[in-house]
Amino acid sequence: MSDAPSTLDTPEPRRPRRDRSATESLLSITLGMEILAVAFGTLAINGLGVLPSSTVFLGGGVLVLLLIVAMRVARYRWGVWFGSALQVLLLATGFIEVLAAVTAAVFVAFWIYGVVKGRQLDDAKAAYLSSSDSTDQETT
Repeated sequence: MSDAPSTLDTPEPRRPRRDRSATESLLSITLGMEILAVAFGTLAINGLGVLPSSTVFLGGGVLVLLLIVAMRVARYRWGVWFGSALQVLLLATGFIEVLAAVTAAVFVAFWIYGVVKGRQLDDAKAAYLSSSDSTDQETT
């Protein structure tokens, strides 16, 4: 046996996690809940028989994929706009089933709250960090 350390024994150093803004966190949570709502809504609308099953599952699958993409890009300003467009699209499902629009309206309220409150929290954090940086510089 050699005394040289094995490459399997030493773990790779982990890359530090990226700081997520409050806006990104709140919007990602909303989008994650919407993915579940769309998945179960797809099953419910299919059970109603108002559209062919292939159309319902294709539409539901596309919406889920778009919501997953929106979760990944919620950190960018254009990603927030993309997510907002998806909210309008989800509201349009009310033309198929009224309760889908009611559910979408609840998520639109969550979305608006996430955008408004998230930006307020991000601004407050930025102001706090800038004031703590300036007090740190004055003491040195």
